Amino acid sequence: QVQLVESGGGLVQPGGSLRLSCAASGRFYAINNMGWYRQAPGKQRELVATISSGGRTNYADSVKGRFTISRDNAKNTVYLQMNSLKPDDTAVYYCNAEIIPIGDYWGQGTQVTVSS
Repeated sequence: QVQLVESGGGLVQPGGSLRLSCAASGRFYAINNMGWYRQAPGKQRELVATISSGGRTNYADSVKGRFTISRDNAKNTVYLQMNSLKPDDTAVYYCNAEIIPIGDYWGQGTQVTVSS
């Protein structure tokens, strides 16, 4: 059974930084794309950033220049470094991974709150 375990969320003041981590465990051959999504209250889940197994990245326009996604393939872990955080970044952040050959998996979510 595959599990994605997230960590690193919390409360931070505007302008502050947080680093999210998501580690995949279980029996699988490899991981293709990994990514972070978020869902704010009353809104649909939206893409934040994705990264391919080769390191190609993609970002939502709202986070470009502030967030950085990276991964450690040896540890099956993806990270999201979030800088210059704004109140609009407040949401539950979810990790996603395309597990080969099983399919798409989601983490349980971690709360990020940006408030003074």
